[in-house]
Amino acid sequence: MEPDGGTTEAPRRPGFLYLFIRTVVAPIARLVYRPTVIGRKNVPRTGPVILASNHLSFIDSVAIPLMAPRRVQFLAKSHYFTGTGFKGAISRAFFTAIGAVGVERGAGQAAQDALDQSKRILDTGAAFALYPEGTRSLDGRLYKGRTGIAWLALTTGALVVPVGLVGTNELQPVGTRVPRVRPITITFGKPIDLTHYGSADSGRARRQATDEVMAAIHALTGQELANKYNEAPPSTTVERVRRALPHERL
Repeated sequence: MEPDGGTTEAPRRPGFLYLFIRTVVAPIARLVYRPTVIGRKNVPRTGPVILASNHLSFIDSVAIPLMAPRRVQFLAKSHYFTGTGFKGAISRAFFTAIGAVGVERGAGQAAQDALDQSKRILDTGAAFALYPEGTRSLDGRLYKGRTGIAWLALTTGALVVPVGLVGTNELQPVGTRVPRVRPITITFGKPIDLTHYGSADSGRARRQATDEVMAAIHALTGQELANKYNEAPPSTTVERVRRALPHERL
């Protein structure tokens, strides 16, 4: 049993659809879209590793698993797995094949539950991808990182590989269903060991470790820095006051 009460399950063996995507779909995608992929050798081939990326488009969650040198898992909205009928079955099969794991999104306990699920994945020795910004950047700027990335790294001891995506917002802009043929670049940076920051229980350690990861991502993308969290405008006075007070975002 794990400290959070969950169990660590052995990773599932890749199924036929995953192998088909890796051996057939990925080469075709490279031929059609001709992405520039830099630094694949920086991704450790074994052991737990966190791929921490900027987030510009829905297609990011397809591009990273297709172009990484090993199987990558990541959390995705639960509704991709709960649809009914033929469309629902196709959605489940596709997202499962590319390494997605369904989870309820949200703040507070929902955010911690997602982190606990992420930890269980890393405890199997898997490669796990996440977006420290939390959600897509609609204006192309790089937003402040949430400290869940540091909690995971400091709790599991996993190395963090920063990932820089450039051009995916042009490949598939928000609101479009079919990717366009546009040049994109995916850069896998050198692994970062964050354990020297100390315990995952320290808010200071989590903040400093997260800031190092975001600085590494910024060095790969050159995006303008937003210097704030990527959040929807507060809808109530209570929420406006809460955000004005210093508090940690997971």
